[in-house]
Amino acid sequence: MKRSELERVFERALEFCDAPAFVVEHCFAPPRRWRFDFAWPGKLIAVEIDGGTYSGGRHVRGAGYARDCEKLNRAAELGWRVLRFTGDMVRANPKGCAMQVVGVLSE
Repeated sequence: MKRSELERVFERALEFCDAPAFVVEHCFAPPRRWRFDFAWPGKLIAVEIDGGTYSGGRHVRGAGYARDCEKLNRAAELGWRVLRFTGDMVRANPKGCAMQVVGVLSE
């Protein structure tokens, strides 16, 4: 699967912040094909980067938003903690976003 520029920026920030090893595009609820952008399966912590927030992207349109709700509700039922970042958050402060994740991982 092709990775977005935002995901590549965030991945570099995670590496800069010495985040523990992570899985990219982790499938968490087989047989569903739901994936997290970044995941730490052993800790049940995941990150989703939501691009297109102000440009009418999939995450903010009706059907896409409903699918995201279904996915994240199932993740919660399975015990996952999911941190979500908008594209603007990652562009403005990738290291700050990464450090927030590192903080949660160290709890």
